[in-house]
Amino acid sequence: MTETANTNQLNLNDKLIIGVTGGIGSGKSALTAEFEKLNVVVVDADVVAREVVAVNSPALMQIVNEFGPDILLSTGELNRVKLREIIFSDEQSKQTLNAIMHPAIRNELIQQLIHAKSSYVILSAPLLFENKLDKLTDKVVVVDVPEHVQVNRASSRDDVEQEQIKAIMASQFSREQRNEKADYLVANEHDISLLAKQVIKLNTEFLRLSADKLGNRAI
Repeated sequence: MTETANTNQLNLNDKLIIGVTGGIGSGKSALTAEFEKLNVVVVDADVVAREVVAVNSPALMQIVNEFGPDILLSTGELNRVKLREIIFSDEQSKQTLNAIMHPAIRNELIQQLIHAKSSYVILSAPLLFENKLDKLTDKVVVVDVPEHVQVNRASSRDDVEQEQIKAIMASQFSREQRNEKADYLVANEHDISLLAKQVIKLNTEFLRLSADKLGNRAI
């Protein structure tokens, strides 16, 4: 492990990091929004994935080198639609993209986690387990809904065919696989007020865990 990696790990050890994940359409954003209302910092992997390919960023330049200048829009931004078409039709291109994106995303996530200013911090990632981001966390919350709810919600939200949603689900961990790895399960098929109540209980638990972790570090 490099000196930088060692330093990052030490800095991460100074705070409680809670992973949040769930299948497409499960309501991860609704859950993390409730934590933000309690002034908990949320580091969102989806947001970071967009940030690391900002215009003129190193990751974007690597993508251009691999896929050519036509992968950019006239504004200099990444043409996400075109890139998505390429990687869906070519497994090698997908692997090439992942080799660029995953380290860039992980490094930026770590920096944002280190600099988060709250008693504990949330790391929200749809592929938390698949991309081994759970290794950065102390505990993991899985937002859980039945699969038919996932399909209905996601297809309505994204205005896409249900078969496309099912294909995305098939490429990710199954509901059972996620739930087996969860430290906390949050059911989210009902009213948002019930979700808020669950978050309040979790917040109390995480504040206690954070105090315990910091106390143990001080010993």
